[in-house]
Amino acid sequence: MGTAERDLLLDAFDSNWIAPLGPHVDAFERELAEWVGMPHAAAVSSGTAALHLALRLLGVSAGDDVIVSTLTFVASANAVDYVGARPVFIDSERSTWNMDPGLLVEELEARAATGQLPKAVIVVDLYGQCADYDPILTACDRFGVPVVEDAAESLGATYKGASAGSFGAMGVFSFNGNKIITTSGGGMLVARDRETIERARYLSTQAREPGPDHNHREVGFNYRLSNLLAAVGRGQLQQLDDRIQSRRAVNSAYRKQLEGVPGIGFMPSASYGEPTFWFTTITVDPERFGATSDDIRVALEAADIESRPPWKPLHTQPAYAGCPTRGGAVAEDIFARGLCIPSGSALTEDELDRIVETILGCR
Repeated sequence: MGTAERDLLLDAFDSNWIAPLGPHVDAFERELAEWVGMPHAAAVSSGTAALHLALRLLGVSAGDDVIVSTLTFVASANAVDYVGARPVFIDSERSTWNMDPGLLVEELEARAATGQLPKAVIVVDLYGQCADYDPILTACDRFGVPVVEDAAESLGATYKGASAGSFGAMGVFSFNGNKIITTSGGGMLVARDRETIERARYLSTQAREPGPDHNHREVGFNYRLSNLLAAVGRGQLQQLDDRIQSRRAVNSAYRKQLEGVPGIGFMPSASYGEPTFWFTTITVDPERFGATSDDIRVALEAADIESRPPWKPLHTQPAYAGCPTRGGAVAEDIFARGLCIPSGSALTEDELDRIVETILGCR
């Protein structure tokens, strides 16, 4: 947190506009939409809330199937469950760790042949890197299936010059405490269509009808972002360019010290865009390195350094046992051999050196 966040938060506090909605919410929506190149945005209480609203806006309901990247946080699938639908998981491609476009095509073709096309596809931009959208959108357009871009982890990344969150029918962002910018808790839904965002705002304020009598024609949700948190988000957004450069510098420092070490690899960087490196994630070949990724995690923990495995593939989660899955071995291998290491924007050179020394000490 910096002085801009403090000043804007105090402005919101002094205005006595504390409840959800307010001038900072409106301004945060405009500024975020402008940053990502989308004309309309609705600020909500979390990225998960934005995903839930996106599926509701697309008419996804009980009995429908929704295709989801398997290598991601569970929220991407939970939103599908919220609307009563069933997630169908697609494996990652090794070259980006994001959804494999070839497997997506296979799944869509197989479902088209049996008249069971999914209602939507949720594509996750993993760890600050966009998925390969040209083949994904081409395939989904061919079968008339809308795409929701889950860019919760990738604000600031680009794909062929366009910003993460600007692909598909709608884009979703998260401002959770661990994201590249944060509002403590919060999210944003973006779209090109004004009517879509206006309906999102309506549903996110308990679907209250205009007028003084609290009339409700349908069930809504308490999903709007508070004016206080939006003020923090505005201050954070002013620092986004600097945060991106810091994350890239952290990743570069790790690569400089670890890339030549036998058995250590990194999440691949795709040639089609610019990642933010929200997380730097390594892979470990225990036979070549002399220790497993979990050995390294335990050693880092003993040194009071937090690290964690990559996302556990959703098709292996007990909550989603039995859901259809195409592929899965790539995501499982990344989970088994991967490790997310400290990647914060404020990491110092001494801290980075201590992390690297601890990793190398595991050999």
